[in-house]
Amino acid sequence: MLKKEAILAKTNNGLNVFRYYISGEWRVGHNFLNPLYDDRKASCNVYFDRKSGAYKIKDFGNDDFSGDCFSFVGNLKNLNCNNSKDFVEILQIINNDLRLNLAEENFSSNGGNIAKTVENFPEKPDLQPEKIKPYSVVYQQFTQKDFLFWGQYGITSDILRNYKVSSLKEFKSENKEGKPFSVYSTENEPIYCYSGKKYVKLYRPFSKIRFMYGGVMPENYCFGLEQLPAKSDILFITGGEKDVLTLVSQGFHAICFNSETSNISKNIIKKLSYRFKHIVLLFDVDKTGLEASKKQENQLSEFDVKRLVLPLSGEKNEKDVSDFFKIGKSKNDFKKIFLDFLENFYSETMAILKPCEIDFSHPPKNSEVVISINEVPLGTEGNLLGITGGEGTGKSNYVGSLISGAITQNEKINTLGTNILQNENGKAILLYDTEQSETQLFKNISAVLKRAECSNMPPFFKAYCLTSMSRKERLRSIVQSMDKFYYQFGGIHLVVIDGIADLVRCANDEGESVGVIDELYRLAGIYRACVVCVLHFVPNGMKLRGHLGSELQRKAAAILSIEKDNNPEISVVKTLKVRDGSPLDVPLVQFSWDKEKGMHVYFGEKPKAEKDKRKEIELFNVAKSIFSNQKHLNYSDLCEKLQKILDVKERTAKGYVKFMKEREIIIVNENNFYSIKN
Repeated sequence: MLKKEAILAKTNNGLNVFRYYISGEWRVGHNFLNPLYDDRKASCNVYFDRKSGAYKIKDFGNDDFSGDCFSFVGNLKNLNCNNSKDFVEILQIINNDLRLNLAEENFSSNGGNIAKTVENFPEKPDLQPEKIKPYSVVYQQFTQKDFLFWGQYGITSDILRNYKVSSLKEFKSENKEGKPFSVYSTENEPIYCYSGKKYVKLYRPFSKIRFMYGGVMPENYCFGLEQLPAKSDILFITGGEKDVLTLVSQGFHAICFNSETSNISKNIIKKLSYRFKHIVLLFDVDKTGLEASKKQENQLSEFDVKRLVLPLSGEKNEKDVSDFFKIGKSKNDFKKIFLDFLENFYSETMAILKPCEIDFSHPPKNSEVVISINEVPLGTEGNLLGITGGEGTGKSNYVGSLISGAITQNEKINTLGTNILQNENGKAILLYDTEQSETQLFKNISAVLKRAECSNMPPFFKAYCLTSMSRKERLRSIVQSMDKFYYQFGGIHLVVIDGIADLVRCANDEGESVGVIDELYRLAGIYRACVVCVLHFVPNGMKLRGHLGSELQRKAAAILSIEKDNNPEISVVKTLKVRDGSPLDVPLVQFSWDKEKGMHVYFGEKPKAEKDKRKEIELFNVAKSIFSNQKHLNYSDLCEKLQKILDVKERTAKGYVKFMKEREIIIVNENNFYSIKN
């Protein structure tokens, strides 16, 4: 029998469990957004509890989600950790998902069940006589004919095993009058079984009575719920278990309730709406399915649940998504239907965006030249990258060189000392400009194409001038068009928003600032894209100004500042923040104008002495800020303040203390208290 102590021993005291189920980049002891609900403010963190000797999660925004790794998985899978039966299932889920191999599965190597008899007669059937059906089953291995049946829908033995689908030799139970009966599997009438806690649901595809039940069916039966990821883009709600398995075989996420006419739990849908961008009803296209999906769409409208109807005849052998793939349709055919669905759903938004799209074959009329700043992906998938700087610093040329590196097929072009991941798969590259005129944006794109050695604008590169829109329309247009292009181009390589301050009424409004950065960060995670945010503020040392700047600095994986050197002909790229490591140890990249080439070119890195001088100045300013309110600090408190102010890891903060001591920025007295040197 599984024990929680064994799981803790194999998962680094539970830390590996949190790392498996919580996506994105997060660190122990640092706040992040709780993935179990629509968390708007990062007030959740994983920490080591010395008393219990295990890692736990603490959510200061909603204490219901605080606890150890077992209660976290219970919340994720809608199981009660305080219920002994549920707790056993939680242990099994962790064991299976993390492949700990702490208990043997009841499956043979070829995916079939090992033949055995399972009896499940309730001890007190008189407690719920109308719901409890005593039963016993005899499992058997899947035959080749069984695999052919499931295989016509693309369903493999691994999927059957993961979703606890078995083949039965015999099923015994009682009818409504309490009389015993037996059902036997034959070659022409096989019996398949969906197993749960204290119940089984039988599927007999070629029999007159197709579905039978045994045991205690849960009030909110939901097949496929525990197999869902913590967060993703689309979740389909289908009419039956086979449809769920079919969609899973095609790489989609799906669940179903007991039938199309069942009451769908709003509590479950509410929780799932925080984890998935789209929840889509995909019922049968016969009369019953169409009426049921329309009814459910109305009842679940508060969660923005959508309804997709497949282009099938509605006849017996052509009415559900399993039939769709059985008749020869492909995954791409299905994705095309979904993309058409989104285009229709976002038709008004796309109509508004169309006049804003830069048509490279029809240049706009000349108008007054305005300095434009372009942006580019520099960071990791699923994260934000911030670029800041003042006017005339060369920011637009630097950002333009990064875009060129993303769209070019030539790895040797000059990208001003920065390495850029090429867009080899033709995913979407999206540029939304909220400041520049249409004419200026066109000229900037021309310069980008020249550097990238592209004669034409690639089809996956979309650029929009949003100056004519209201601030509210801008954000809505960005959100909805990103979703559309994600499916059209099979992903998003890069999103550039120049500048994000024009998405809010005031950059010093805390509520608006948190909201827009949270939304961009959420989209970056859902689409696994790098979202570059250009903020037209001159930074104050290592920090960005205003609530918008502070929120961007907190959420972004990196912040770059483009500044003029002492020599005004040279621009310098300074790192204000990097998630892993010290920004003050990153080389200072230089670039300048080359008349012969007619563009800015890489000018090398600043000498180490210059980098150390910058580090000394920045840390001196930070030390002045820290010791302005208190004269003395012990070592641990000083490290903690450095971590908080500069958003760095503990080891980096310790390195800063050592550097400041060596440069005599700070001194330590005989009691091991630190102070700034006068």
